[in-house]
Amino acid sequence: MKKIVSSFLFLFFLILAVQAENYPYRSDVLWVTVPSHADWLYKTGEQASVEVQFYKYGIPQDGVQVDYEIGGDMMPADTRGSVKLKNGKAVIGLGTMKEPGFRDCRLTARIGDKTYRHHVKVGFSPEKLRPYTQMPADFADFWEKNMAELAKTPLKYTKERVEEYCTDRMDCFLVKLQLNNRGQSIYGYLFYPKDAKPDSCPAVLCPPGAGIKTIKDPMRHRYYAENGFIRFEIEIHGLNPTMTAEEFAEVSAAFNGKENGYLTNGLDNRDNYYMKRVYLACVRAIDLLASLPEWDGKNMVVQGGSQGGALALVTAGLDKRVTACVANHPALSDMAGYKAGRAGGYPHFFRKAGMDTPAKLETMAYYDVVNFARLITAPVYMTWGYNDDVCPPTTSYIVYNLLSGPKEALLTPINEHWTSEDTERGHLEWIKKQLK
Repeated sequence: MKKIVSSFLFLFFLILAVQAENYPYRSDVLWVTVPSHADWLYKTGEQASVEVQFYKYGIPQDGVQVDYEIGGDMMPADTRGSVKLKNGKAVIGLGTMKEPGFRDCRLTARIGDKTYRHHVKVGFSPEKLRPYTQMPADFADFWEKNMAELAKTPLKYTKERVEEYCTDRMDCFLVKLQLNNRGQSIYGYLFYPKDAKPDSCPAVLCPPGAGIKTIKDPMRHRYYAENGFIRFEIEIHGLNPTMTAEEFAEVSAAFNGKENGYLTNGLDNRDNYYMKRVYLACVRAIDLLASLPEWDGKNMVVQGGSQGGALALVTAGLDKRVTACVANHPALSDMAGYKAGRAGGYPHFFRKAGMDTPAKLETMAYYDVVNFARLITAPVYMTWGYNDDVCPPTTSYIVYNLLSGPKEALLTPINEHWTSEDTERGHLEWIKKQLK
């Protein structure tokens, strides 16, 4: 595996994603964690330790007590203790692991009436991690039948020019794409290079992260169109991005106010699960891109992060028209991994009562990213951080380890659930190298 370990002291200047930041903007304090191995990786059975540094206003905090809890990735603590900082530093032993995985050291410091928290995860032979989730015997048949049913619905969409997102270098259109004969649709912003000619442009599909939301800041990746790519940025719930706040509030109420509740909708039955239409929507989005006269007919890329990373991998597994895939910290990966006594993938079903049923477990296997990863033949570029508690490193490694085709990984250990602007720009550079 090609590994590039990012510098971890200054990533916070360019943070894009939203869930968690290691060094919050304008914070008075700074945690620095330095594992005894520079790449944060150890062999199973090897003892690990981490030097903890804590600064306030840039001044080492001498004599401050740091309490710690240590446990497996996303698992309860099995070790607790405390250390006193000397010149702002102390060393904590993390122990070892007999089986491949990650250990997480969760830190707490108190100064006056304020409590400051941080954590650091290190890996033990993660390249040997394997999924708990197995592929159902009829997995391929199930999806082939659903895709055949999708193909019976003629490709239908509307396309409306969006002047506010057009520039002298690109054009933008709002698309409403019909998914099936039941009238379900999704929306997306379709970006073209200015004056794109027939058969000239590679295409990139960008599915969204988790949540009930419309498309936000579609111009964030404008540099794709500016570099000659068609880019289709989609949502998955049929929510028109031009709706008012009042309209959105009314529509989102239909999801019972649960931001990610759709991920459990119909989970008792593989045919009725909400994500079936979502996975097939991604294939239908590929249909749209492949129908465009400006598409070059050769290069079809999927790219996303978190749930979007999962959907990128799912689409690459389902649709052989995909020629390259980029996925950041994919969700929906080895979701039943908790049954193996270790971290499972987002949305962490097994942290909720009533989810561990035979019917739900059966359905999960048909929708788990690990089973689509087994089918991918196109080149894949993945990136993930070790400190991620949304899509934990355990599950990203499991997906990566299953990929049998060409693959590369950018490892950014200190990252939680975010990627930097430099990392995002790097996706485009990698994609350019894959063009035929």
